[in-house]
Amino acid sequence: MNRSELVAALADRAEVTRKDADAVLAAFAETVGEIVAKGDEKVTIPGFLTFERTHRAARTARNPQTGEPINIPAGYSVKVSAGSKLKESAKGK
Repeated sequence: MNRSELVAALADRAEVTRKDADAVLAAFAETVGEIVAKGDEKVTIPGFLTFERTHRAARTARNPQTGEPINIPAGYSVKVSAGSKLKESAKGK
């Protein structure tokens, strides 16, 4: 399912226009992005998803073409965890 299909499904379920559904989806994505970027807290939708900023330590890797070691600096990543209701849905129950 791509974004336009998701917006159409949301609009049908919520009985709103596609424009309104798209605006809500965009606002949701922006809000989650801002909170995760700060790194102070995680965003949790109980039973569905949790978004959390994680720290990645500096490490040494290898260039696959030359075998030469490469230093990768420390940085941040995003961890997304499925909630219990989403996991049950995936099992088909």
